[in-house]
Amino acid sequence: MEQIAFRMQLNPEQAGVYRQRHDDIWPELVTLLKEAGVSDYSIFLHEPTNSLFAVLKRKTDHSMDSLPLEPLMQRWWQHMADIMCTNDNYEPVVEPLERVFYLA
Repeated sequence: MEQIAFRMQLNPEQAGVYRQRHDDIWPELVTLLKEAGVSDYSIFLHEPTNSLFAVLKRKTDHSMDSLPLEPLMQRWWQHMADIMCTNDNYEPVVEPLERVFYLA
């Protein structure tokens, strides 16, 4: 298992909507993520800056790179585009984060 982390940006005053949409995450999206090898996925909010910090584990033989091609993933991104920073294709703007410390 590999652990990765990244940062995204939420639009101002959208934290409640973001939380609710993830509380109501589509079961078929959960299945798609798990089938792509994703597990132990958490997203944290830094309210003063509206920064989202995500960390997840993925299998060595994951297929996360193919998720942007999935119509379901594209629909989720469109669903979220009004409340966060996205690229032209509605994919969230993601900034990979480098691990600088780990305590097992």
